[in-house]
Amino acid sequence: MANLPPSVLLTGFGSFPGVPRNASADLVKAVVRRARRDLPGYHFASAILPTEWDRVPRLIASLHARHAPRLALHFGVAAGALGFRVETEAKNFCRASPDAAGCVPRSPSLEDNGPTVRAVTIAAPSIAATLESKGYPVSLSNDAGGYLCNAALYHSLALAERRGDDCRVGFVHIPTDLMTPPFMLAEAVAGALEIIKFALGPVSASRP
Repeated sequence: MANLPPSVLLTGFGSFPGVPRNASADLVKAVVRRARRDLPGYHFASAILPTEWDRVPRLIASLHARHAPRLALHFGVAAGALGFRVETEAKNFCRASPDAAGCVPRSPSLEDNGPTVRAVTIAAPSIAATLESKGYPVSLSNDAGGYLCNAALYHSLALAERRGDDCRVGFVHIPTDLMTPPFMLAEAVAGALEIIKFALGPVSASRP
């Protein structure tokens, strides 16, 4: 087991009301193919999460347990995003919006007695600066929304904290459409790989 390569977990989302095709699913599938070729020293696992309040926490927990990732990087779409929107935190809050199954959250909070805010554990400002220096459209955000993107990030951060190991967790929003200029799938894949490489830098340095 000690000789197994570190795992990287990448997730996107399936469809939800108003978004019949989720660009984050297309992005994750393409990024995993490239990452396995370009970063052979890591095991890349991926999942397309159903946009459902009840299932996301269970699936995130299962993925952490199965892969014990050193980096968990989650992607989702955001209306109005013009490029990469790198999130800096998740809030213990969910709005009463129907999910893909037509269900609303059972509580306005994600975790009873959980902290109000959980900060991401990737170096979001440095990642944004690096992307900007390479010409990618990018911004920082401290509001991952009150929908399943925020929920996935909050739960993933909580799980990594409970595991107690050196797992970095982050979330990146992308535009809802990667099929038309100026920000298209090929550019998003290349930029996502830059994010992964930067986030893995400290992990690589700590490997025996």
